[in-house]
Amino acid sequence: MPLAPESVEPEPIAQFRLWYREAAAAGVAQPDAMTLATATLNGAVSARTVLLRGLDERGFVFFTNLESEKGSQLVANPRAALVFHWREQERQVRVVGPVGRVDDAEAARYWESRPRGHRVSAWASPQSEVVDRAELEARVAEVEARFAGRNLPLPPFWGGFVVGVDELECWQGRPDRLHDRVRYRPDGHGGWLRERLAP
Repeated sequence: MPLAPESVEPEPIAQFRLWYREAAAAGVAQPDAMTLATATLNGAVSARTVLLRGLDERGFVFFTNLESEKGSQLVANPRAALVFHWREQERQVRVVGPVGRVDDAEAARYWESRPRGHRVSAWASPQSEVVDRAELEARVAEVEARFAGRNLPLPPFWGGFVVGVDELECWQGRPDRLHDRVRYRPDGHGGWLRERLAP
């Protein structure tokens, strides 16, 4: 379906929700998978795939080890970019914006929804550090023993981030690479400009 500035929702989060629902209904394997790009203060960029775990007026929420590479970079340089790629529909959504921490209560609610094995792994893994497999498995066994028969609490080094929206772009594939691209950006009056970008 063609995409045009006048055909999208007036507000970017509403448009994202619409496309996300359509991706899920179309059987896209993991519509919540998003590439997260971060950078150090001196401009060294890195990217990885994380999962969208919340969406509201603040923006796009995900959870991670706060001491990981991405966590450290987001604390030092609180801006990020996201890309959702829904290949089956020839669609992408790109987001650029500021990053903030979610509060501990929100992180704890999500933490409690995770399977126990995921929580054990989060406690055991010194994410982004060099480790061998035997050491990692020993750490898992140590955590299992420590919390045997008990709930695993939210680790002090684990939490969530929310990526706000300074820009959001919807990309729809079209024949001959004449793709449709519509970008949202603030209009300076509390609303959003919707602009067509060249493919």
